[in-house]
Amino acid sequence: MTTIATQQLRELAQQLRVDSIRATSAAGSGHPTSALSAADLMAVLWAKHLRFDFDQPHHPNRDRLVFSKGHASPLLYALYRAGGIISEDELMTLRQMGSRLEGHPVPRLPGIEVATGSLGQGLPIAVGIALAGKYLDRLPYRVWVLLGDSEMAEGSVWEALEKANYYKLTNLIGILDVNRLGQSRETEFGWNTEAYTLRARMLGWETVTVDGHDLEGIDQVLALASSERDRPLLIVAKTVKGRGVAAVENQNGRHGKALDDEMMKTGIAELGGVRHLQVKPQPPEEVEPAPQPEPTDIILPKYDAATQVATRLAYGETLRALGARPDVVVLDAEVSNSTYSELFAEAYPDRYFEMWVAEQQMVAAAVGLATTGRIVFSSTFAAFLTRAYDFIRMAAVSRSNIRLCGSHAGVAIGEDGPSQMGLEDLSMMRSIHGSTVFYPCDGNQTVKLVRAMADQPGISYIRTTRGKTPIIYTPDEDFRPGGSKVVRSTGNDQVTLVGAGVTLHEALKAADMLFDEGISVRVIDAYSIKPIDAETLRQAGRETLGLVVSEDHWASGGLGDAVLEVFADEDIRPRVIKLAVREMPGSGTPEEQLDAVGIGCRHIAEAARRLIAVAAV
Repeated sequence: MTTIATQQLRELAQQLRVDSIRATSAAGSGHPTSALSAADLMAVLWAKHLRFDFDQPHHPNRDRLVFSKGHASPLLYALYRAGGIISEDELMTLRQMGSRLEGHPVPRLPGIEVATGSLGQGLPIAVGIALAGKYLDRLPYRVWVLLGDSEMAEGSVWEALEKANYYKLTNLIGILDVNRLGQSRETEFGWNTEAYTLRARMLGWETVTVDGHDLEGIDQVLALASSERDRPLLIVAKTVKGRGVAAVENQNGRHGKALDDEMMKTGIAELGGVRHLQVKPQPPEEVEPAPQPEPTDIILPKYDAATQVATRLAYGETLRALGARPDVVVLDAEVSNSTYSELFAEAYPDRYFEMWVAEQQMVAAAVGLATTGRIVFSSTFAAFLTRAYDFIRMAAVSRSNIRLCGSHAGVAIGEDGPSQMGLEDLSMMRSIHGSTVFYPCDGNQTVKLVRAMADQPGISYIRTTRGKTPIIYTPDEDFRPGGSKVVRSTGNDQVTLVGAGVTLHEALKAADMLFDEGISVRVIDAYSIKPIDAETLRQAGRETLGLVVSEDHWASGGLGDAVLEVFADEDIRPRVIKLAVREMPGSGTPEEQLDAVGIGCRHIAEAARRLIAVAAV
């Protein structure tokens, strides 16, 4: 070793161990043994190979470090103390209310760009960051990922390994800490490092094994990250959980348990006591990002009132229009000819990334790409986004800005049957912290909402329809998050019909039927399901006998529940009838399906009549 001697690295590694123990013991919880096993690996990476300047935390050519093994956060915070980013006092606030040092990493400290802790997510997210580095920024920064052996059982990790090889992400380096012990027992492969290397090699990765406590050996394999390669690199390190503290070293049952006072004192003594080394990473190289094209005028599609257009097609055509912005990037899960994201792919192939049928990887890559300032849209069938729910949930923890589209939603898809029907998506997406949820009913509305999503913070979701729907709005109509449209009203509305997407058209048919009977109704298009337009609904509740809400979704958690929540705290609540899918659908035409599950126009009209009849009693 040259610039930093082996003895200095050994001292740094021991300091990281001691600080991990001190912080978790002060907190009374945490994962010290997981931190101890990876301390040597991270000491060498931090001191000799990571390129990061904390005085310029947004330097375009900075390396990225992702702790996929998020429960080893005490080790990460110990590194930050060694680098002078946090003080010793702050280190001791680990897991305390209000501390930036949460139990698992979140982006509250410079250099932590995504939240981790739900295992199997760090490497998939790193794939997205590496895609940006290689294909968009075209900068030589590396993306380092610390992996735990337990999370290698997650299918999402293998999705990431496959996609990293497909895209030849030579800037991606995984460091696998094989310490043998998981939370409750030995991991699937124990210390069989060959099992990991063989699997990774089969998926096209270059692999190398190392003793994870041999500092010189670690330095040599980490140096391979700078070598000429044509594939990503996985470093498989055999380590000992709890390394350096005899009472917990290689002991099962110690996962997630802080050391008690006596064990802490003994352990710190074994490790040589408290140290105060200051070691910073190497600065990034001064390399300019690839020049980006200048943005051009966005010419949004417009649809004629005499036509019918599938909202999924309007989504794709709007994406293509948004491609005039060079920061827009699109991903899909091998259904781009159905979601119509293929239109963007054809126009801007350099900013389209196919994730194949790997929905978890698609959402994770979107999160990674978003950390580089991209406006990322991802699309697949609404039903299949449920596979990626944990990644969407964690994206919110990451404070990520991503945009999701679920097509082919509800029973309205028709003959394909329930396996393809997204009937849970609105509930799923409404439950995400800070999310925005749209369900447009026509092409022009879709255009404006997709355009709004481009600048919408947080996680936004748009639900699109397989079949064509009538155009009811002009191209110059405005739509916004939290808005709605009263599409039909008279001076003496008796009942309010509330719909969105497909059921808005059913509500309009029902309104025509009722008008022929001399019944005047108000029809509200609740296209923004979250946030919902509470004031327009409250006004309708005050001015009519009640509301009939119809939705192409299971009865739990969708539009109907969003409407009911508006009135939950009201002193006087209007009567609300909620029509939704309550029985398992089968195959049939869209019209047959809507009628069979009780959300078609005749059911809406009948519910309105019931409201009037009850009020007349």
